[in-house]
Amino acid sequence: MKLANNYQQEEYKAFLNQIRKERQGTSNFAKVLFAFVLAVLMAVIVTVIMVENTNILNKISVENADASNGFFKFSRKKKDFVVPFAPRKQNILILGVDSNGAGTDIWEGTRSDTIMIVNVDPKTKTIKAVSVPRDSKVYLPDNHGVAKINSAHALGGVNLVKKTLKETFGIRIDKYIIVHDEAVEKIVDALGGVPIYVEKPMKYHDWAGHLHIDLNKGNTVLNGKQAVGYLRYRKDGLGDIGRTQRQQWFLRSLFEKLKSVDTLARIPEVLNVCKTYIKTDMSFYELSQYAGFVKGVDENKIEIATLPGAPNQKGYISYWILDPKKTQEVIDRMIYRDKQESDYSTFKAGIMYSPLKENEAMIIQDRLKDLGYEVNMLKITHLSHTRFVANKNQVSVEFYNWLQKKIPEINKIQFVYDPTENFSVGSDFTIVLAEG
Repeated sequence: MKLANNYQQEEYKAFLNQIRKERQGTSNFAKVLFAFVLAVLMAVIVTVIMVENTNILNKISVENADASNGFFKFSRKKKDFVVPFAPRKQNILILGVDSNGAGTDIWEGTRSDTIMIVNVDPKTKTIKAVSVPRDSKVYLPDNHGVAKINSAHALGGVNLVKKTLKETFGIRIDKYIIVHDEAVEKIVDALGGVPIYVEKPMKYHDWAGHLHIDLNKGNTVLNGKQAVGYLRYRKDGLGDIGRTQRQQWFLRSLFEKLKSVDTLARIPEVLNVCKTYIKTDMSFYELSQYAGFVKGVDENKIEIATLPGAPNQKGYISYWILDPKKTQEVIDRMIYRDKQESDYSTFKAGIMYSPLKENEAMIIQDRLKDLGYEVNMLKITHLSHTRFVANKNQVSVEFYNWLQKKIPEINKIQFVYDPTENFSVGSDFTIVLAEG
């Protein structure tokens, strides 16, 4: 076994310490989370396909929007989009908005604590989802000035969010879905709970924020309140990094739950929640078209990424400062689907593993070496969930799918594109093996 040298281990520890230090000043919890919002999209369209020949689903709120210069200027690439659903790539904007308090309009003046663009390609039956950090520092159009991107919805509704994405990143939005934060708890309860592996004891009480988390390590079925606590927990020394990993794992668990047989009997409850707490500009027909598409998507062809950058504190305000070069790289890969020619045989492999996963790590290492790959190994005491991380742009989903055929042990684990190379272990791709 080729162990990582001391420098690599110290470098990784330094990285974690830096993250802990940078996150200490960030006090707000995200209320609607990346993974849950994507899962809600799936819930809506799976629900529609099940009831498309009935009158159960009334038309969900329909709005028109327009699109349109930014803090960073990213390249604009002209792409054609056709709606209703056609064999062309399309961008769906998903927003998770917070609450203004009891007795207020659930949509007016609310911030979007989750902003995600889901790019769907019906030709290849693939999905790529890009998360935009809510604290990203951008210029808001219509003379709103420099601010966090999550304030766009509060100041100008979904139209201003779409306009900001267009002028800042060159991303044209075709359709949108807005999810209110109360949908998280209610949809999980409507589904009868979501099974998940809780990777560590989670204890936290925020009396002012009415947040109480009391979860034990191990396999469990989360009810609505527990799911909210699991998704919002961040008192583990990793801050938003640990929380993002839990969001991704929760997505997969919820997706599996939606495909289960007993979900059908709960459709009326889910629909009631959707009609109240979800707003979209899609018609019933369009939703049914997306539903048919999602039914044929292989979960191994779902790729996720987050716009890269670094935190920055200015007075009492904490911003996420986007890295222009890497952000453009993510947009080109995930939205415009630019591909780079690569030689699979030249890749360097990395494996990070929890102590309890050492035997599995050794098996995968042997298989990778049999394929001719150099493998860097690093044992880490605390890892959250298993995933496959593409550290370089040349590492594609197609390569991952090819590798799965050679190494069945990595089948159906989350595919993440991360150009920051925080978990690269000096590798082009890294297989993270955790207990959960």
